[in-house]
Amino acid sequence: MNDSQYNMPSEGGERNKLHSAVRAFGRVMAIALETILMIAVALLGVMYVFCKGPSPAAKELFVKSVRETSAIGFLANIYLSDEEIAQIEAGRESDEYVETDTTLINIPSAEETVSETGEDAYGLVDDDGDGLILEEIRGQGYRGYMMIVLDPSRVVMGCVPSSFGARGYTVADMVGYYDAVVGTNAGGFQDPNGQGNGSVPDTLVVYEGKIYYSEFGTGMGFVGFDDNFIMHTGKMSIQEIKDANIQYGVCFGPTLVSNGEANDADVLSSGLNPRTAIGQRADGAVLMLVIDGRQVNSAGATYQDLADIMLKYGAVNACNLDGGSSTLMWYEGGYINNCASVVGIRPVPSTFLVLKEGKSNG
Repeated sequence: MNDSQYNMPSEGGERNKLHSAVRAFGRVMAIALETILMIAVALLGVMYVFCKGPSPAAKELFVKSVRETSAIGFLANIYLSDEEIAQIEAGRESDEYVETDTTLINIPSAEETVSETGEDAYGLVDDDGDGLILEEIRGQGYRGYMMIVLDPSRVVMGCVPSSFGARGYTVADMVGYYDAVVGTNAGGFQDPNGQGNGSVPDTLVVYEGKIYYSEFGTGMGFVGFDDNFIMHTGKMSIQEIKDANIQYGVCFGPTLVSNGEANDADVLSSGLNPRTAIGQRADGAVLMLVIDGRQVNSAGATYQDLADIMLKYGAVNACNLDGGSSTLMWYEGGYINNCASVVGIRPVPSTFLVLKEGKSNG
């Protein structure tokens, strides 16, 4: 008998190996399914405790957190009726419009912006002299970043109106398109079942003084910059936007700080989520804030948290922007915060950008 015959696997041996592989795969899948089922049951149990447990505060926090998202808002309906949810969300919006007092903003000359020591008017240091100061933000249960832009004329709203309805752009795409150095997401967009492509704003947009999607209104609040680089925020009407000569603006809200004072506590009551916000100090410096959320080391922030942070950094006016899975800040060639989206970086219709030194939107 040829020696090579001893090395030839039998047909029965091959079948046994195949059956073993199938059984092993089946066990792995069974374990995976059991694990998923256990996690689902555990989550349902946790949600039940939130919704039906003894703590009204926990129920309110849970409902507001999930209802602020487009993809998982339905979770609140598992244990609560529409009437119960409506009662929890009642009072969050305010119809009162407080006109922005532009006299509270006095933009200094470039020479006055930073002292010889490199400190700005609020004691923050511009280490490399590029007109930008990045601060890491840490609070109870959240982490994020604050970008202080000393020259407000460098801040522009990045969007591509010709692409509305066709495609959205990631923050990184928009930074590249405008050759900018910093970018965050800005206004909201139509996102049915969390499947939107970021191409259609869900409220009006002002770009280079022209209003787009005026029929969509201003939602919970508007924020925009006029031709003197002063930021306005509030539930402005279209006529008020025109009268203020707004050049760049988006809607989302609510207003966090108006004329140096935080908004009403009822309006600032919210859940914990990733957040993006923008504000302006009395010296005109623009404050761009992102807070991570839905992570082990950063559950997220409330609107009240954002208002407190903005006031701490000297904001005279500030507004909440689109958050959740859209919350991102781009700086020095990459995203500096963590994206909360499980499907990757999402395209958006509008961003706030910081142009390179020597460039302005004027």
